[in-house]
Amino acid sequence: APAALEAAAAAGVRVERHPAAKDATDLELALDAALALRPAHLAVVSGGDPSRLDHVLAFALLLAEHRVATTSVEAWLGSTHLTVIGAGRTAQLAGRAGGLVTLLPLHGAAVGVTTSGLLYPLDDEDLPPGTTRGVSNEMLAEVATVALRGGVLVAVQPGGPDGTIDQPAGDSP
Repeated sequence: APAALEAAAAAGVRVERHPAAKDATDLELALDAALALRPAHLAVVSGGDPSRLDHVLAFALLLAEHRVATTSVEAWLGSTHLTVIGAGRTAQLAGRAGGLVTLLPLHGAAVGVTTSGLLYPLDDEDLPPGTTRGVSNEMLAEVATVALRGGVLVAVQPGGPDGTIDQPAGDSP
């Protein structure tokens, strides 16, 4: 809302304006600005329409782009939580026992995937692009670990009906 934008600017928040007709999405422009600051961690919250499959796919692909995946990245798309795991990184996923986790390789193969705390473990295994092998795994406890030697992997955790990650009450993502 215009009033919220004015209040943010008055509070010293940097505001960048771009034309509606442009060659990049708002998210791509925001990521470019954030990456220029060399952050240790990025948290992305999207209020976008999850029924726009084109935007959902672009959202996930952009977050998993190699230049973005060199940092720690997590995102919320509606009630779904995404954790991007780049080459040489390990991520801890918070949730609840029985909560769903899908591991998707993006932009090529995910090489040397090792998991712990998931019902169907992977032990230094490769997930080729387009595979469904990582779909609908389950957390065994409140924390699972995913490590990756090469490529980029996105861990997708569907949210509950209350808009939170499928995890015990009182925990925060």
